[in-house]
Amino acid sequence: MKTLKFKTNIKCAGCLAKVASALNETAGEDNWEVDIKSPEKILTVVSDDTDERSIIFAINEAGFTADSLN
Repeated sequence: MKTLKFKTNIKCAGCLAKVASALNETAGEDNWEVDIKSPEKILTVVSDDTDERSIIFAINEAGFTADSLN
């Protein structure tokens, strides 16, 4: 399993709800989490099948931004 980290602008539970279906489809349910308590709002994805571009695209399509920290 590889771990990918991204700085996002996902700030609250409402934001998580908006992006959840895109991330579930791209990374797989239970393979991602966003630390909304952190100032950087870090998204962590743990998966073998997902690449950075796919995650960033899914987040952008949901109306948010993500920058790779890898």
